[in-house]
Amino acid sequence: MIVTKTPFRISFFGGGTDYPQWYKKEGGAVLSTSINKHCYITCRVHPPIPNIRHRIVWSHIETPNSVEEVLHPAVREALIYLGFDDSIGVEVHHQGDLPARSGIGSSSSFAVGLIKALKTVLGDEIDRDGLVREATHLERDILSEVVGSQDQIAAAYGGLNVIQFGRDGTYAVTPIDAAPQRIRRLQERLMLFYIGSSRTASKIAADQVSNFGDHQETLRRMHRMVDSARSILEGEENLDAFGELLHEAWMNKRELSRMVSTPLIDHLYATARQHGALGGKLLGAGGTGFLLLYVPPENQHRVGRVFHAYSHVPFTFAEQGCELIFEGSEHMADNLRWCRDYLKDRPADWFERPS
Repeated sequence: MIVTKTPFRISFFGGGTDYPQWYKKEGGAVLSTSINKHCYITCRVHPPIPNIRHRIVWSHIETPNSVEEVLHPAVREALIYLGFDDSIGVEVHHQGDLPARSGIGSSSSFAVGLIKALKTVLGDEIDRDGLVREATHLERDILSEVVGSQDQIAAAYGGLNVIQFGRDGTYAVTPIDAAPQRIRRLQERLMLFYIGSSRTASKIAADQVSNFGDHQETLRRMHRMVDSARSILEGEENLDAFGELLHEAWMNKRELSRMVSTPLIDHLYATARQHGALGGKLLGAGGTGFLLLYVPPENQHRVGRVFHAYSHVPFTFAEQGCELIFEGSEHMADNLRWCRDYLKDRPADWFERPS
């Protein structure tokens, strides 16, 4: 059995400039962190049992006889892309600490963790850059999702980083160089509230990308804010400047598409500001999901009352990216040989026979 653990992320600044449609012309950058909320993928060779060749467990339980019959798009296409056929059965389970479609990069964390797990089943080594490359290819090229480039990197690398994107398509990950006490003070001033998760990020992102030509100066300002935010964190300036800059960034992001915010989000955000929040943003592409707020400690009780009908999700930053937390490799190789040897002389319809 293989188990991978992949963090979700919070993006503070620069979101939007991480789309290749933008950074291949202008360059881009984001400031983001992975958090201590994760996606877990469990994968193993499934024993040869009649009527159950493969088993995929997510919000559904699937028992398809063919990889091509798998309903979960990312699992199906990853299995096909990595060369899994029906000569062996595969079992994949997914669990997450937080809801999907909520702005925390869950789809990319899933893709990164899945690639890591399946590669391990095959006995293949893959480093962080390989995970970024393969997960991006799966999401963008195979599944045709409109996704930026930051989420796969945050999931694979982990940590509080500035990620820079070059016009040539390359990226560089630079950890924030700040004292641990300062990072701890930042964490103590961040509040995360779950508003709901009914939006599809790809649709909102597509609308933003289609409007890039009309918002070039806005995107350039958002790009510059990354350096400003890094200077605040790495310097000695009052940390509240980070919260005020978050507010400025959110006002800019709302200009990119009418789909970024909603009347409910605008109302909640304005009310939070009236009760002491200095800034914040809706995570991810927008629409709904998790609302992040920067709130000085003395105002957090008042802001919390504004969100009494919503879930407050405490979190901390996480340094570790995607990792293998369990590998029964000695059994995996045996299972692969057993399944292939057992099935090689069986008729093609063996899995479809009554058990």
